[in-house]
Amino acid sequence: MEDSIEVILQDQGRVLPTSRSHPVLSASLGALITCLYGVWSLFTMPGFRKIPWRLQVPYLPSSKDQTLNIMKLLEGRTGRLVDLGSGDGRVVFAASSAGFQCTGFEINSILVAYARSKAHWKGVPSRQVTFVNKDFWRTDLSAYNNVTAFLAPGVMPVLGEKLLKELPDDARVITCRFPFPNWPQQSSVGSGLDQAFAYDIRSVRSHLRKVTDTLV
Repeated sequence: MEDSIEVILQDQGRVLPTSRSHPVLSASLGALITCLYGVWSLFTMPGFRKIPWRLQVPYLPSSKDQTLNIMKLLEGRTGRLVDLGSGDGRVVFAASSAGFQCTGFEINSILVAYARSKAHWKGVPSRQVTFVNKDFWRTDLSAYNNVTAFLAPGVMPVLGEKLLKELPDDARVITCRFPFPNWPQQSSVGSGLDQAFAYDIRSVRSHLRKVTDTLV
């Protein structure tokens, strides 16, 4: 029997050979998929091994509604703002337009370069907006009285511990989509995937002290 097997189909008298995957085509497709995965990883998996795996969060840009909800929860606030995992800088630029002195921490150097280029193109002065290619987990955040974050559920308890240790009493923390477990919310805006939550550190500390006293 011949290695190449044909299937004879009675389709207007034509003989159609069976479809076989070409080895060169398969190799090219595999290389393309690998290349696309590499590019995807550069943008979505920030920092690779620079920070512990359990604290890594894939890049997911805030939606327009999420950004608007954050700004609603910042109404009446002033001072210095830090965005943890600032990505392409959209939250930072929105807060800067509202008068905040903003810093964006982002471990992905490609996203930092993009955000800096955008700031230059928009003519935003560096004293108003700064993008830092640095791990915020290893940075003291005590100089900020406004914090925004759109991270992941698994890191929220760890982030909560860090913020309680470092932030001043008058600080406000705003998170997108994923709330802090066991923290009393000051308020929230939106619903579903676009919901944002606001927490006042003084109220959180007071609440947690009462819970501890009750348990003791």
